Amino acid sequence: MADVITLGWRERLALPQFGIATLKAKLDTGARSSSLHVDELETFTRDGATWLRFMVGLGRRSVRNVQCEAQAHDRRVVVDTGGGRSERWFIRTEVMLAGERFEVDMNLTDRRHMLFPMLLGRTALMGRFTVDPALSYTLPRPVQTTMDKP
Repeated sequence: MADVITLGWRERLALPQFGIATLKAKLDTGARSSSLHVDELETFTRDGATWLRFMVGLGRRSVRNVQCEAQAHDRRVVVDTGGGRSERWFIRTEVMLAGERFEVDMNLTDRRHMLFPMLLGRTALMGRFTVDPALSYTLPRPVQTTMDKP
């Protein structure tokens, strides 16, 4: 197995598909799937496929939101930490973290009462990173908050 990068329990990552250069995320090996906080989620049809339009806030105190669109990848039931079950939309998008760029299946949900707008779960972490809970923000802080969308 190649060298696996060790990261802290919280890091900053990028979502290049949406032009987001930095977003705080909790790296959670206890959660299977990854989740992204979104507002104003709506569905629409494009070329016969289901698409999702939503707003992503760039932080808890940020008044800046980024409008995003992504093709729906799936819709399935997710069990939260309290045992509650809810059906959520999933998208597949690229994540940039620690110099690595990879695709992640991510559900879209309301995380406004959570400390981090994004949770990166063990399916996304497996084989790429280990998480040391004693570490936090091990990577250099990015200078900008948005990037040009591809």
